[in-house]
This record gives sequence, C-alpha cells and structure tokens, in this order.
Amino acid sequence: MNFPGVLPSPLAAIGGTPLVELRHVVPDGAARVLVKLEGGNPTGSYKDRMALAIVEAAERRGELRRRGRRLVEFTGGSTGSSLAFVCAVKGYPLSLVSSDAFSAEKLSTMRAFGAELTVVPSEGGRITPDLFVRMRAEVDRIVEREGALWTDQFRNTDALAGYAVLGREILEQAGTVDAFCAAVGTGGMLHGVASVLREAASGVRVVALEPASSPALTEGRGGPHTVEGTATGVVPPLLTPGVHDEALALDEPEARGLALRLAREEGIFAGTSSALNVLGALRVARDLGPGRTVVTVACDTGLKYLAGPLFSPPADAP
Repeated sequence: MNFPGVLPSPLAAIGGTPLVELRHVVPDGAARVLVKLEGGNPTGSYKDRMALAIVEAAERRGELRRRGRRLVEFTGGSTGSSLAFVCAVKGYPLSLVSSDAFSAEKLSTMRAFGAELTVVPSEGGRITPDLFVRMRAEVDRIVEREGALWTDQFRNTDALAGYAVLGREILEQAGTVDAFCAAVGTGGMLHGVASVLREAASGVRVVALEPASSPALTEGRGGPHTVEGTATGVVPPLLTPGVHDEALALDEPEARGLALRLAREEGIFAGTSSALNVLGALRVARDLGPGRTVVTVACDTGLKYLAGPLFSPPADAP
C-alpha cells in the first residue's frame, strides 16, 4: 500500500532544500542575501545531488551493469560521504581516498555507510596541492587492482545535471536573481547553477570564490589552506571559460569568524566553505546595493565540524 508523503527511497529525499534570507549580518544599503540551506540533504551536504547524478548516469551507460562493480574516488569528505550514501542504497561497493586534513566527522561518515577508506597523511593538517596528487595516485592503484570505476568528480560532467536541479530550485524559490556566488572546489556546482540562472536571465552576475591563501583563480597559484571542499591549487576542468564573470579571493580567518556569527545571529549552522560563500555574497551585495538579490549556498551542516576548532572560539571570546 502506498501512503501520501512516504518516499520510495532515501535517494528521493535529496533536494527540495529551503532558501532563507539573512536578516542580521547584511550591512545597511546592501542587496538582500539569500542562502540555500543544503544541510537538509540526507548526508547534510549539497554533494548528495552530484553523487546521485554521477552514479545514475553511469548506470544508464551500462558502466555499472554488474551490481558488484566497485566505485572509487578521492575526496575531501563531503563527496565521499555522499557517494557512500548513494552506493549503500544502491548496493555498490565503494573505495574512497581521503586525508587527515579533513574533518574526522566526514571520515567517520564514509566508514559508517560502508565505504573502504584509505587515509593519506597531510602536511600538518593543511590542504595543499601535493595532497591531491598523492590521493589521486592511491585511486590509480585501486582502479588497477580492483577494476573499479573512478567517478572522477573533477572532470565528470554528469555532476552538472544534479546541480542544474539546484539552480532550478533557486529560481522557483527566489524568483529574480541578480547575482550568484560560490566557492570553487570541482567547479561543478557553480557551473551547473550558473547555466540555469543565465538561461532564465542573461544578466545574472556569477562570482567564483576562493580562500586568499590559495588564489589559483585570482593569481594563478595554489597554497596551503584549511577551507575543506575548495581550492585544490589549480583551475578545475569543470570551471570552463565563461562560467563566471569574476573571482574573489577572501580572507579565511574572516570567513571562520563569520561561521560563528551565522550560527549565533542567523541560526545558520554550517562549515567554513559555507561561511566563505556568505562572506563573498556580502561583498557582492554591498556592490549591487538595495533592490537587488544575491544568492549563495550553505554547502553543508556545522555538525561535520564540531570536533575541530571552527565552533570552539578562544576562552576570552564573547
């Protein structure tokens, strides 16, 4: 018997997340800032959209015709958690390669969903360009040994279909969007959302964001940083020419402070990349001025960062 409101699968719970307006951290005289709360997805991350799109596209092509074929990916955590969730529901074995540079909560989530996890040591807990090279080398070994299908998140255009759904949701909820900004990791989310928004209104301003400590988009060089899910040190292949109008490099400590403010003043509980997104949106909102609308994304939930220092300010902090 079917009951109204009962979903046929946990995968059907992906998407349909709320869009909220910031009320307290937006300066006077700025455009309104809307934030898409992606922490409402099953693993608490917008990457659920990408993972489902990639796996189902591979199924349609017959690459996963054998139910027992293994998938593999290297990941900062959220992609891995999302792939582990999708593979658990669909019954595919999964190998993931990550690092101690990323939150312990994310590593534990991957294991909880049944993924086999290889942890590559970092340089003092920092995210560096070399870390991704070493993680990729582990993926190559697993592909050769297991005959696994590498999902290749940095080049896989199937992800764009999942993020296009995010763009359509934003349009339905916001109506008019004057600017959209987001931090770049794979670049897939910015690409997928921007394509949909520009199809609806060609004048939408699209801004790519990155931590100033790894300014590959703005200065052509990478560097160590601790904003998980962003800034691999290179311009990612999915961030093709014309996707964004401009790039902004933002101060990581300022974003970390904003993460705490978002929780305490707006009730938005999210991680550093989300705070970087909001910081960029506030900059753009000041430029645009009143009567305009800027949209960005809270990529995940702050529950993924409780073991780290993000929400543990110094004892003398207010």
